[in-house]
Amino acid sequence: MSSFSLFSPRRLKALVVKESLQISRDPSSILIAFILPLVLLFIFGYGISLDSDRLPVGLVQQSNSAEAHDLAASLRGSTYMEVTTAKDIRELKPLLTGGILRGIVVIPSDFQQKLLHPDDRTEAVQIITDGSEPQLATFVETYVNGSFRIWLESAYQQEIAAAPVVTVEPRFRYNVAVRSRNFLVPGSLAVIMTVVGALLTALVVAREWERGTMEALLASPVSRIELILGKIIPYFILGMVSFLFCSLVAVLVYQVPLRGSIFALILSGSLFLLTALGMGLSISAAARDQFVAAQIALNAAFLPALILSGFIFEIKSMPLWIQGLTYIIPARYFVTCLQTIFQAGDIWPLLLPNLALLTLMAAIFLGLTALKMVRRLDA
Repeated sequence: MSSFSLFSPRRLKALVVKESLQISRDPSSILIAFILPLVLLFIFGYGISLDSDRLPVGLVQQSNSAEAHDLAASLRGSTYMEVTTAKDIRELKPLLTGGILRGIVVIPSDFQQKLLHPDDRTEAVQIITDGSEPQLATFVETYVNGSFRIWLESAYQQEIAAAPVVTVEPRFRYNVAVRSRNFLVPGSLAVIMTVVGALLTALVVAREWERGTMEALLASPVSRIELILGKIIPYFILGMVSFLFCSLVAVLVYQVPLRGSIFALILSGSLFLLTALGMGLSISAAARDQFVAAQIALNAAFLPALILSGFIFEIKSMPLWIQGLTYIIPARYFVTCLQTIFQAGDIWPLLLPNLALLTLMAAIFLGLTALKMVRRLDA
């Protein structure tokens, strides 16, 4: 009678050992757990960047005054811009249209006269940008305006010092170097673990159905809880090793600071991995075909995590109905946790609500798996 009990540690141990042997004999599990994360981390770490250094900018100097020459030299000396000089704006417009240049700076012929009148100094330089890429256009405007203001303060230092002005000194907290990589790499870990967790288990039950071994499991005294735990535990350990390995790469290779504790990192990673594994298991239990399960997992897990998690695109800038949709995306809460732990530290008032929601989602997905994984062949 005890062999047909709801839960048996002995049966669970046998299932875990069986699944672990299956993992060790299946190269695809190792590829998904370690090779795929490294490839994705390399792509996200080096291929995606919100920083724009050495922007190609054209410069047209129509004034021959000493001030114009001085400003032109200041622009060419900027570490943020790569300046191409021309005598006529018509020489640079084809380069702007072709995407070779991101903007054109024009120092007009009346540049010196405008400098003599403080009210006209804001219009002393013309900036033409490529509006087809708004972000790069904003960078060009910001860099040119910054260089012009620095030059203006240097050229008219005595006049400015005599005027009652307010000096603004910007200070950046958490990401002092203002490197987008410090923000993107932790977020990419959430997307990577979504793919890894969902794919690892999306193929598990479907593989059992395809190979005909599920019938043997259903005919055995193994309970539903034991079957689910026997699938979850080995892949959870494998996924956590993969997550910690990717975190180590983020810190050592990409030089992303880890200001939070290892405990907070492991806790958030564990809860999210349970959610991803539960999602993959529920897909696998419903699909019964490895190819279909993999396609569903990629479309239901990867794409929403990439687009709707706040990893790249700001959620508050999305339409309201899309913002509402993001609340059911588990990666949204994990991205917030990772970016907080890596950049700011253990800020528990921010972490705890997100961790609670991840716990709730993990329970929902695992519950759906338990409901779907019934002991009938026609289910």
